[in-house]
Order: sequence, then structure tokens, then C-alpha cells
Amino acid sequence: MFNFFEQPWTLLGAAVLVLFGVLTFRSIFPEKRRWWQLMLPALVALAAFGLDLLVQTDLEKIRALVKTGAKAVEEENCNAIAQIISDNYRDSYHNTKTELMSHCRLKLSQALIEKNRKIGLLIEISSPNATVTLTIITHFDKQSDIYKEFFKPFMIIKTRLYLQKQRDKRWLLRRVELLELDKQPTNWQQI
Repeated sequence: MFNFFEQPWTLLGAAVLVLFGVLTFRSIFPEKRRWWQLMLPALVALAAFGLDLLVQTDLEKIRALVKTGAKAVEEENCNAIAQIISDNYRDSYHNTKTELMSHCRLKLSQALIEKNRKIGLLIEISSPNATVTLTIITHFDKQSDIYKEFFKPFMIIKTRLYLQKQRDKRWLLRRVELLELDKQPTNWQQI
């Protein structure tokens, strides 16, 4: 079954069916024609877009979090990164959120990333947790050490993000694990 809150297309299809129904009714019973009958399909179509805009599902919240994180890394904005990290953060290299943010500030203190482009996203939700496998192409700044030392203009990075739903219905990162760098298996200790 389609989730009406994630996409408007199902209800737009229903609006077309309602239009056909109204037109059929008006042609069979011309004496019962009313001007407001043509408004019914328009109202269903409006409801489709209204529901899509007004209700943000967990899937949409997670996609927004991933987009926010990629943009924050691209802009080297550690404060924005800190806002999407859970207080109980822990991964195989960083024991706390504070350690992660210190590492983040150290790495992002120099010009490092020019842009990020998402090429793969797999989301598995089992509320109150979610797992996101993210593949992203990171284009390095020409002034960065990686670009100068290794002559690498970009790198394909695959990570697994573990998210947790908070009491205020927001999703935050509770763990990030590196899976691959340029299609080679890796982890935090190897970088």
C-alpha cells in the first residue's frame, strides 16, 4: 500500500478517477449537474499535495538529515554537524560525541571538501532505530592536503549510519561506521 504522506501520486491518480466519475455522472444525469461537482477532483488533488507538504514521515526526516549532514561537511560547518549527532554517540573509533566533534574540528579546520554528491542511499527503518547505507562522492578542494599529496580530486566513500529517533520525533546519528573508500573495505582505524 502506498503511503499518501510520502508522495502525492496515488491521490492524484484518485483525483483523475474522481474526475472521470463526476463527468460520467454529469453526462448520465444532466438534470443533476451542479458547479461544485467539478471541484471534487480539484479538492482531492489539493489534498494530495497538502498531505505531502504538511506531514513529514520518518523516511523524509531521515533523507533530510542525510542531506543536512552532507551539506554541513561540504561547508565544513562543525556546529551544524553537532546538531545532528546524538548525545549518546559512539563508534569504533570515537567513544563519545565530544571525541567525534574534536576529530571533526581538527579535520575540517582546513579547506578540505569542495562538494559532496550522493550516489547511493539505502534506508531501513525499524522505529525507534534506522540504518542508512550511504555512498557519496566527495570532491576535494584543490588546496587540501589529500588533493596535493595523493593527487586525488575525488573519493567514493561508503558509510553506514545508525540513527535513533528522539522523544521529540527527530532522528539523530548515534553511530557512523566507514565501510569503503574507493571501493576498498576500510574502517575508522585505517584512515
